Amino acid sequence: MSSMVVTANGNDNKKFKGDDKMDGAPSRVLHIRKLPGEVTETEVIALGLPFGKVTNILMLKGKNQAFLELATEEAAITMVNYYSAVTPHLRNQPIYIQYSNHKELKTDNTLNQRAQAVLQAVTAVQASNAPISGTTVSESAVTPAQSPVLRIIIDNMYYPVTLDVLHQIFSKFGAVLKIITFTKNNQFQALLQFGDPVNAQQAKQALDGQNIYNACCTLRIDFSKLVNLNVKYNNDKSRDYTRPDLPSGDGQPTLDPAIAAAFAKETSLLAVPGALSPLAIPNAAAAAAAAAAGRVGMPGVSAGNNTVLLVSNLNEEMVTPQSLFTLFGVYGDVQRVKILYNKKDSALIQMADGNQSQLAMSHLNGQKMYGKIIRVTLSKHQTVQLPREGLDDQGLTKDFGNSPLHRFKKPGSKNFQNIFPPSATLHLSNIPPSVAEEDLRTLFANTGGTVKAFKFFQDHKMALLQMSTVEEAIQALIDLHNYNLGESHHLRVSFSKSTI
Repeated sequence: MSSMVVTANGNDNKKFKGDDKMDGAPSRVLHIRKLPGEVTETEVIALGLPFGKVTNILMLKGKNQAFLELATEEAAITMVNYYSAVTPHLRNQPIYIQYSNHKELKTDNTLNQRAQAVLQAVTAVQASNAPISGTTVSESAVTPAQSPVLRIIIDNMYYPVTLDVLHQIFSKFGAVLKIITFTKNNQFQALLQFGDPVNAQQAKQALDGQNIYNACCTLRIDFSKLVNLNVKYNNDKSRDYTRPDLPSGDGQPTLDPAIAAAFAKETSLLAVPGALSPLAIPNAAAAAAAAAAGRVGMPGVSAGNNTVLLVSNLNEEMVTPQSLFTLFGVYGDVQRVKILYNKKDSALIQMADGNQSQLAMSHLNGQKMYGKIIRVTLSKHQTVQLPREGLDDQGLTKDFGNSPLHRFKKPGSKNFQNIFPPSATLHLSNIPPSVAEEDLRTLFANTGGTVKAFKFFQDHKMALLQMSTVEEAIQALIDLHNYNLGESHHLRVSFSKSTI
């Protein structure tokens, strides 16, 4: 079989038209089309990483195309099959992946130096980071008769572990198809299905007994007796990544198309939080690659360096430092907020530690705030700078370091156990005796939503209140957390895991 070789350098680029045919014969070189203009090598490499070693990349910037070469044809086939079921998105745009006519990529190194640096960094990180990396496992170590489904129990769960966190960690070992989470005997458990039992074996070997965050959330992993999971709903408890069209259940309507698109984007393998964020490594490309290789929040690695989040696609007419403080404060103690002066739909938010920034990112990325789906990623900044003395920045930067409203200041506070994803049902507490159900219903209806249901707890100091959508509940929490109800009672509002 004649192997075609592509060379690309300054002169060749003009005649390097890119492939125009659809899925032809499999090749370890993949042709990626319709890339957003500002996309980086690292983001394209991150598409391939979960499936195996990426050996080369060529970006055709003017054409919004790229070629990605994987170490094996099998890895490329798995990747194409996975992304034909779940449309991959980069920067909110769907992109298209198919086999290339070319059997390998030969690139002119001077032209492609940056890409090579990023690739080397990824490879180095993968080699040092994974006791088993998909490409070097000795075949004898893998007994093929195992199930592709793992049963995961999490001990010492001081920080909540979400479905997205599990997806992020386990995707490093191969394509994750389905996850179901549940609580049994007061313990958080999950069933997670890989496309291939070999990947399940590798993940179990590498992760069993490891901690997700420093000194807590220990993974205990076994093979499940099930060989296939049947997922009915896509929500924060269960997800089938091969079927983004599933309803969300819980009596909620099926996701509207805009949300479904955002959802497919979140669930594509690109949702490696921090895929673009330097960790404590001097070289930025290496750092970004390290993060893309799944190092953030990985066992035994503290996420402690990245305390600053970048939030984008905000509603610039409406957003304030205070509203961001209140919403992000549900997941950690916000220290500082800066809305960017020349890009007011974006803000930097500094949390108290890296675990809190991970939590806020995994829970709030893709949620709607003031009518817009917000994006939350880790920032490359280590801190949020305050404006210089005497400089007026129109109140865009705010220091909340001494705020009395931090929920997690007290070590071992009950609030640590009550961190839940945004939900339509809110938990209210610190209600004074004189305030009746009608008062609270009116108060919450005034935030612009519809109150669907209300229930006092027995002591009347706490209640559950259900809005008609998650977006309305987010708005109500922003507006009414710490609202003064009189008799020196300030209302406390959180998301609830219960429904009424």
